[in-house]
Amino acid sequence: MGILALSADERVSSVQFTDIALSVELADGRVISVPLSWYPRLQAASPQQRANWEVCGAGYGIHWPDIDEDLSTEGMLRGAPAPAGQHQST
Repeated sequence: MGILALSADERVSSVQFTDIALSVELADGRVISVPLSWYPRLQAASPQQRANWEVCGAGYGIHWPDIDEDLSTEGMLRGAPAPAGQHQST
């Protein structure tokens, strides 16, 4: 007997921050929450810089122009932190 899978839609709907986490709501209703410490540029950014984000990559990515940071929903779902040695923006 087969199981019907709901159609996944991993496009970005919204982005929120706490002091320790980045949470991204996807178009299908799921929420990805990852440690903010995985992304040094975002962790070092001001609340205003974090709030200035835009959807990119046909809806599957997030770009923060003030700090030149880009993340994909695919990477977050895989649990991929920023590469070691990523420099913080100044």
